[in-house]
Amino acid sequence: MGAVEASQRTRAIYPSLAGKRVFVTGGASGIGAGLVEAFADQGARVAFVDIDGASGEALAARLETPLFRECDLRDLAALNASIEVFSAELGGIDVLINNAANDDRHSFESVTPEYWDDRMATNLRHLFFAAQAVVPAMRAAGGGAIINFGSISWHLGLPELVLYQTAKAAIEGMTRSMARDLGRAGIRVTTIVPGNVQTPRQERWYTPEGEAEIVAAQCLDGRIQPADVASLALFLASDDARMCTGHDYFVDAGWR
Repeated sequence: MGAVEASQRTRAIYPSLAGKRVFVTGGASGIGAGLVEAFADQGARVAFVDIDGASGEALAARLETPLFRECDLRDLAALNASIEVFSAELGGIDVLINNAANDDRHSFESVTPEYWDDRMATNLRHLFFAAQAVVPAMRAAGGGAIINFGSISWHLGLPELVLYQTAKAAIEGMTRSMARDLGRAGIRVTTIVPGNVQTPRQERWYTPEGEAEIVAAQCLDGRIQPADVASLALFLASDDARMCTGHDYFVDAGWR
């Protein structure tokens, strides 16, 4: 039995997630697809967006129930339109999973003002505006959960990721601020900080030798799977985490 299958078979069931209206960004592949599948398995009503239309349509068809719209999150008007459509169809949004990001490598010397703006729009800006768009419905419902995605990369200071790591560091600060501003409305805001998760995209960057080095730097053997990250997201979105907010939660196998 593979790591993903083992995690799925032993995954906890959260009764409070049944029927919850969940919106996931970047849900077509990798960690995002693991999130969409995990919440759907809990009986949640899941909607997701992704820039990769073909993969998103294929996942929605395979899972049968999730709603999907192709969306480039750098286009805030398109993001807001998607949220409006999903909110109307679902009757609101209870859980926002701000997962989408892009970790393309880049050198310090190559960064231009235009590239800076593009990377911040890709990896930071849409998280805030997605939250801003869903909060009114959460307030009306008496609460909700917003889960932002950070990255272990800036904690380690990895090379050729200066703008990605700048955005991911900012997300953790934004989470703390949003948790303070929204907490009295019953809205919890947390950050998940994944380690190096074994996805087809990450395998583009690492040789088998490189992956072995990552595992050697972890406290635990094995490669982190999308299902491992999704398990943490399920808990943080559930009523079991009702007093968890304003903090960062790592699933990195102890990578140092």
